[in-house]
Order: sequence, then structure tokens, then C-alpha cells
Amino acid sequence: MLVAMGASEGSNSVLVTGANGQDGHYLIDRFVTRGFDVHGMCHSGDGATRLVAEFPDVSAHVADLADTASITDVVSAVRPTHVVNLAGNTSVERSWLFPTETADVLGVGPVRLLEAAWQLQQETGVPIRFLQASSAEVFGDAVSSPQCESTPRMPVTPYGAAKSFAQEMVAVYRARGMLASSAILYNHESPRRPVSFVARKIAHQAALIATGRADSLTLGNIDVFRDWGYAPDYVEALLTIIDQPDASEYIVATGVAHSVRQFVQAAFSYVGIDDWEAHVVIDPALYRPADPKSLVGDPSKLRSLGWKPSVDFEQLVHIMVEADLAMLEDSV
Repeated sequence: MLVAMGASEGSNSVLVTGANGQDGHYLIDRFVTRGFDVHGMCHSGDGATRLVAEFPDVSAHVADLADTASITDVVSAVRPTHVVNLAGNTSVERSWLFPTETADVLGVGPVRLLEAAWQLQQETGVPIRFLQASSAEVFGDAVSSPQCESTPRMPVTPYGAAKSFAQEMVAVYRARGMLASSAILYNHESPRRPVSFVARKIAHQAALIATGRADSLTLGNIDVFRDWGYAPDYVEALLTIIDQPDASEYIVATGVAHSVRQFVQAAFSYVGIDDWEAHVVIDPALYRPADPKSLVGDPSKLRSLGWKPSVDFEQLVHIMVEADLAMLEDSV
């Protein structure tokens, strides 16, 4: 389903799946700025309508990574020179509730997209640059820290296992002759994250408590460590990777890990609350069945291409809390 036609066909066209997500928004904006003929793939008609309303020059398509026919139709219609796959539910917790769906959409779904792109490349003879958004979850309880591109993948969640399979299949198509790369993304946040994600949940609730609109913040395990970065920085990394003359795998991370506890402390400190423990409720029911204790990436390979994060951990927390404070002020 094509909702709206965008800019006229040019020498560079890009298909971005997961166009309504956090990364999809920032990436589409950057491709538009670059002058690409931009096509966004959305999961629903409502999502496509929202995309066109926000980006009038972008063409919006409705398709599902679980549906081979719709994926093939979109790729055939768009005839992209670049494909970036961001689609699929990004909730690790949800993957435990729907493991078979996770395996199909996040694991096999990228293969459907790869095959459609490969067939188009064979038909036209025009190389297609393909970029898969992988995840630090592929490393599970990693055997070494920080993790690099050669660290063994040992996922401990359905989400991580599906992402690992997709990453392996990207390598298969790369060996087949496709310019197919994987970006192994560590946690990256922005005010565009839904409140179901822990970083945004913390920022949002800290703002609510600071303005007297809530009393507490309920969390699960706050002693796991994650390598947190700023989503627009990571989108710049995606662009850096897809621009490379040779396809490969790249860790996208800051190289520094912080615990959920530290994120809470920083958020509450920013709004002037020092006794944050008095406002935080730990609910064991929110603990995941399996949760890597520490994930921190070594971005040396990506940094060698000139990329580096522009926002550090404290700045990230401040950006997110400030955005929620501003949103609450506007709602008054």
C-alpha cells in the first residue's frame, strides 16, 4: 500500500523500515536533508499517515516483515539504492511474551528484506547498500567486556537470539556479493522513546515527581549496566556505516557503561531531588527471566571512520528529563 508519493525519483533512493520509530524518525530526517528520494515502511495505515504528515516529501508504504509478498512488492516498487532495516518491536521484555513472533519478525523478517533486495540487484545490476540494525543483546552474558565485533554471540533472550540470526544472515548475503552491513547498536535514547523503555520511564517519572504530579517510580533490577548513547548520534553512525565502500559489522556504542541505578540518580539530581531512594519502588515482578548484567561496547572500529558520540551520559539524562519537564509545562 502506497500512501503518498514523495520526491521525484533520483539517483539515490532509500527504503527505511520501522519509519515511525525513534531511529526511523531521525534517520529519515537526515536522508531528506541529504537529498535522497526517501521511502518509509510503516506497520499500519495510521503509521503511514503520521509519517507523511510529518515528512510531506517522503513516500510512505505499509508492509509487514512477516509478510514476504508485501516486502517484495515494496522493494520492487521503490527500487532503492539503499535499504536500512529498523523494523520490529524493540522491547526485549515483549520478546519473552511472544517468542515465535519475535523469531519470525526480527529473525526471518530481515531475510525476506535481504532476499527482495538481492533479487532486485540481480535484475538491475545496480548494487544495493543494505544496513541491518542489530543489537548488543546478541552478546547476552558476554564472555568479555567491552564487546567488539569479534566477541562471540551468546544471546540469552528471544530478542537477542532473533537479532543474532538476522546478523548472521546479513553476513551470508555479504558473502554472496551484497553490500550488506550490520550495526550492533547499544542502548540509545532520546525524548522520542516511549515511556515503556526504562530510560524514558525514569526521565518522565522524575519530571512528574519534581512537579508534584506523581510520588513514586517503580522499577525492576536497577543494578544492570548498559552502554547508553544519544539516538541522533547513533543515526549518524548508521549513515557513516552505510556510506563505506565495503560492507562489514560495526559496534555502535559509547564505550562507557552505567547502571540503571546511576541513571535514576542522575535524573533525580537534575530535578533537585537528592533522596531518590524515597521515591523508587523495586518490583521483583519487573525482573526479566534473563537479563545480561553488563553490556558495554568497544566502538574503536567505528571511531576509526571518524565517528564519535557528541553527547555523554550526564548530558543524555539531562536532555531527556528537560524534554519531559518542557512537555509537562506545555500541557498546563
